[in-house]
Amino acid sequence: MIQRVRNILQLFSVKDVRNGILGLSVVLGGLGLAFLTLYAHRSGDARLAGIAATASLAFVLLIIVFVIPPLARSASAEASQLNLPFEFTTGGAVFVGLLVIVAFAAWNTGNNLLFLVLAFITSALLTGFVVGNICLRKLDVKMRFPDTIFAGEPTPILVSLHNRKRLFPAFSVTAEVRGKNRTTSAFEGEIAKIIPKRLAKRFAEPPLIKHTLDYFVHVPRRDYIENRVEHVFPRRGRFLIKDFELSTKFPFAFFRHRRRLPAQKAEVLVFPALESLELEMVDLPVETGRLAAKKRGGGQDLLSLRDYQPLDDLRFIDWKATARSGGVMIREFAAEDEKRVTVIFDTRMIPSEEERARSLRQRIDDERNEKALTVSEKRFESGASKAASLLTHFFEDQAEIRLVVDGRRSEFGIGRQTLAEFLKDLSVMEPHYVDFFDTGILDDNFADLFGEELNSHIFFITASDPDGLPPEIFTRSAVVQY
Repeated sequence: MIQRVRNILQLFSVKDVRNGILGLSVVLGGLGLAFLTLYAHRSGDARLAGIAATASLAFVLLIIVFVIPPLARSASAEASQLNLPFEFTTGGAVFVGLLVIVAFAAWNTGNNLLFLVLAFITSALLTGFVVGNICLRKLDVKMRFPDTIFAGEPTPILVSLHNRKRLFPAFSVTAEVRGKNRTTSAFEGEIAKIIPKRLAKRFAEPPLIKHTLDYFVHVPRRDYIENRVEHVFPRRGRFLIKDFELSTKFPFAFFRHRRRLPAQKAEVLVFPALESLELEMVDLPVETGRLAAKKRGGGQDLLSLRDYQPLDDLRFIDWKATARSGGVMIREFAAEDEKRVTVIFDTRMIPSEEERARSLRQRIDDERNEKALTVSEKRFESGASKAASLLTHFFEDQAEIRLVVDGRRSEFGIGRQTLAEFLKDLSVMEPHYVDFFDTGILDDNFADLFGEELNSHIFFITASDPDGLPPEIFTRSAVVQY
């Protein structure tokens, strides 16, 4: 039972527990003082009633300072996920406060000038609300992006906004795309071990993320504007598009009107960043003619002898074999190495001591808020970039390439489609954290690869210490550490 409670407490940070205890204490204290004030009033003890009333005011102040702001932040975060048609800006909230003050003063004094000012403030507020709402009506947005997107590189995106209104143009419109980086949280399995699966799925629901596409100053009526913008995706991964969001603060910035538009289900895949490779890394294992293919070609290795046929090149006549056999014999040569390359990626990582000390709630918050990468995550991203750079280099060198991730292998292939499939696998793979590197896993996953016939150059990308790897791996492959 105690262990279960400890596991549940992992879902809450120290700040959450502290704020919860403090908020509950303040609320209970305020209620207690309120009942004490009521008791003092009924018993006729004026002194006790005054003390209790003063203390109640102090507790109200504490509630305003310590309880309401966290609730407001949580409510604001939840409201951003909902499809609310508008929200007050800071200027709008100040303007509403001014309206309340003027309205109270006008009602209290009966001054006609104050009523005139109140009418002006109210009309400005209503006009801003109605015009902003009309501005977003009958607008359509489209987005087109390239098939290949690499992390850290500017990506051209075409964004068009179509205004279907017959009379009114659109002003000051911001177009955004909303979506998620993943369908489920990476920690859903750990959470499901602590609480029921239904609650775990809800608790680990990935947040909606917004990416600003473009800002349109003016879109004429019954017309459209298409802009080409550049967006930089800082990390590899996927972005599952859910919908578009159009917003405007026109005309007075009292409200931020919003309108959600459905989008065609699609995903944006961000490939790992490409980096420059050392010349020794790509030249050492691949030397022209190192491997001989078992088919005819223009190499230097003799493949077979056969009888002469019309149109054969006379330079390939083997005169010694011709003298022995009594017929004209032709030499056939084997094709040279076609540069078949296998990239093996080992996703095992050992987390640092600082990462081990982080609670489950802290890791969930980091995932939701897209905080800076940890040391281990940066290393893993570096390894993914090395793998993507190797595959891209040998693709451009017209080699047959193959990717193996944690024993899951693919077939050799050439062409952009094959490269795109491998880069897609690299963009969505995640590190597998272990306490230590077990060489037995290498034997289980890659033994047949390292022991197969010498028909491919192998790059083994791993985070493990080279001193702990079996010697045969170094003789059969080029080890790349990240």
